[in-house]
Amino acid sequence: MTRVPATSPGNWFGHPPGLTILFLTEMWEKFSYFGMRALLVYYMTKALAMPQAQASWTYGTYTAFAYFTPIVGGLIADRFLGRRSAVILGGSIMALGHFMMAFEELFYPALATIALGNGLFLPSLPSQVQTLYAADDPRRITAFNVYYVGINLGAILAPLICGTLGELYGWHWGFGAAGIGMCIGLVIYIWGSRYLPDSVRQVQGRELDAQAHSNSFGRRLGLLLGVIAMVVVFRGAYEQIGNTVALWTDSAVDRSVGSGMIPSTWFQALNPLLVFVLTPVLLLIWRKQTQPGDQLAPARRMAFGAFIVAAAYVMLAAIAQASQSEGVPAHWMWLVLFLVVYTTGELFILPTGLALFGNLAPGAVAATSIALWFSASFAGNLLAGALGSWWSRMDHMTFFLLMAAVAACAATLLMLVDRPVRALLRAADPSRE
Repeated sequence: MTRVPATSPGNWFGHPPGLTILFLTEMWEKFSYFGMRALLVYYMTKALAMPQAQASWTYGTYTAFAYFTPIVGGLIADRFLGRRSAVILGGSIMALGHFMMAFEELFYPALATIALGNGLFLPSLPSQVQTLYAADDPRRITAFNVYYVGINLGAILAPLICGTLGELYGWHWGFGAAGIGMCIGLVIYIWGSRYLPDSVRQVQGRELDAQAHSNSFGRRLGLLLGVIAMVVVFRGAYEQIGNTVALWTDSAVDRSVGSGMIPSTWFQALNPLLVFVLTPVLLLIWRKQTQPGDQLAPARRMAFGAFIVAAAYVMLAAIAQASQSEGVPAHWMWLVLFLVVYTTGELFILPTGLALFGNLAPGAVAATSIALWFSASFAGNLLAGALGSWWSRMDHMTFFLLMAAVAACAATLLMLVDRPVRALLRAADPSRE
């Protein structure tokens, strides 16, 4: 089979064709993940009759361990399997777990199965993005932004399809649709492997041993771990979107349109839809406003995004308080406005952080380095679950103000590492100066 060179002219957003394969694969993986996530809290509280606090803890623990297993999975991919084999094996295990969700008695084993498969899949796919470009290819700068847009297509479809099937026809129909989505992603990846470089098949163990003893490796690892700690704090607030914000949407928002009612899960499709709509606008603004050297300030951009998310929660606190004072549910358009501001902040911090880890990752430990980025989601989701358990112990305004404070704390900490991050990027690539 003839392979397309990794640096051949692109046919999607001006990028190599392999990028299309990668983000379509993860688009369907995100369809399965967000499809199941859109139903999870509602399924536990309604079908399984769990108390709210227990459901929030279960939600937080599951999403946390879905991001803990990649720490081990990244090492396995780099040292033993190769990234291509890790994607195929991990995706197959995840699909099995989604189909297991169709049976109530397999609820907890199904969650564990999905988390285990995700450990191999999650770090192995995005770590292939940088292999598509030569070191001096300027398209590397925006590759992760394009990739982030692509994977959010699946997150748009997930609540609309899986959520609708689950709410209207039965929870297990929604979970089954998530499993089918994962299978589609695997088919796309296997078929499209011709467009990916041979390096994604290789095991990198020996080069890893050499790089791990270098001073550069140690400096990069130390700073990246510091950034992870700050993103953990941010995710404590960010991850409430599928937890307490979803509960507030279901119980305290007027979702009526004429004589109909908007399903609660549909609002979870709005966040990825806004990612798709807002990313080209922000890329255009950044391209026009960026001064020489500004591309070396990812921590500053991430901090600005965390401040925007904090502002979104302050807005939501005001909406919740006004609604409670008037004794009527908040209109759903206020929720839409919150999501616009929230998603804008997300686009400043999450794709930027993923690109930072992709650019600083030594080639031999690419999957492991990306796994470190996702480890922030592990600890952050645990924190989000703990914070979410306080939802029923305080009024909504106070809770949302607490989330604003958490996001603002993360923003302040990210500002403190702006200069060290820029210095490390210059050292990694002097041509950037």
